Amino acid sequence: MFYDAEHFFDGYKANPEYAVRTLLAAEAAGAECLVLCDTNGGTLPQDVEKVISTVRKRIKTPFGIHAHNDSEVAVANSLAAIRLGAVHVHGTMNGYGERCGNANLCSVIPALKLKLGIDCVSDANLARLREVSRFVDELANLPHRKRQPYVGDSAFAHKAGVHVDAVAKNPLTYEHIIPEQVGNKRRILVSDMAGKSNILQKAAELNIALDKESPELSAILKKVKELENEGYEFEGAEGSLELLMLRAGHNYESVFAMFDRIDYRILTEKRKVDPHPVSEATVTVEVGGNVEHTAAWGNGPVNALDKALRKILPRYFPGKGLEKVRLLDYKVRVLTAAEGTAARVRVLIESGDGRNKWGTVGVSENVIEASWQALVDSIEYKLLRASKKK
Repeated sequence: MFYDAEHFFDGYKANPEYAVRTLLAAEAAGAECLVLCDTNGGTLPQDVEKVISTVRKRIKTPFGIHAHNDSEVAVANSLAAIRLGAVHVHGTMNGYGERCGNANLCSVIPALKLKLGIDCVSDANLARLREVSRFVDELANLPHRKRQPYVGDSAFAHKAGVHVDAVAKNPLTYEHIIPEQVGNKRRILVSDMAGKSNILQKAAELNIALDKESPELSAILKKVKELENEGYEFEGAEGSLELLMLRAGHNYESVFAMFDRIDYRILTEKRKVDPHPVSEATVTVEVGGNVEHTAAWGNGPVNALDKALRKILPRYFPGKGLEKVRLLDYKVRVLTAAEGTAARVRVLIESGDGRNKWGTVGVSENVIEASWQALVDSIEYKLLRASKKK
């Protein structure tokens, strides 16, 4: 039998003696664990330590901690309680819970295992922490928090050239643990802050032959900075980034080079009798003088364009799995809001084929053109992956 002392810390602040007597009564009744609850989530770590240091002198039963995150210190409060003898911790995966959530077990568990030396889980189970975190996100139908400690995509991501160079020489300069211990991995980001170290490490990660003496290195870095100044962002578009790096080499030829032309046209119609507008996309390709075009309807211009592309291209790339490609996420960011409807926009899309996911990007004053760029990169990246599997 466990006794959850609801509102214990707030109760202790109001009437310390009465709060302790409730614990003693539960202890006398045979409770196996006394769980001290910060129900409102407003207690700070120093107050948790002060209260527990006093209370533990008056109880004999093992005690635990139940912390809410309303003050953003649920994990800190839980660890403080453990250091003072708590043997039982309440928490949730990814910190999901009422109001601002509960203590995040994705932070508590590795802190116990790797920081405090408490062998609460096996090394093998700890290495699945990120996997379980994402599984819970999927069950909850909530997006993964990329900046979540330990398990987020950005937890071990490095962007500035100085950081990338340093972490390559000694990971401890900017990584507090080995990412793989929690099932994560190091990510090298390429942006206008990048240096040659970023490009070289990213190339190695993507198995692209590049070294410090390669003439393509400076060209890639220059191109990345130019594009980022135009509004491109490659942090969530590593498919486009890999294509950019390959295009800088002399041995890469785009799969779309086979087409003498590949054009599109979009029509959107709003009928009085239909409350919803409809869009039709037409894609025309020409190969060796032979012209072919196809059309597709969609619930919007981008959806129609996506369908039309995936309708016509499998004829030219059979067996490459293009039929399985789906647009999973679509984001538009206005870059020059002051220009109103003439503003430049960045379109970032995430595509998947049931096994892998990848991101691509496009930028233009025309949202359809930006979408086209991202869609074409997405398909080229899929075809690139398919050819590498041979």
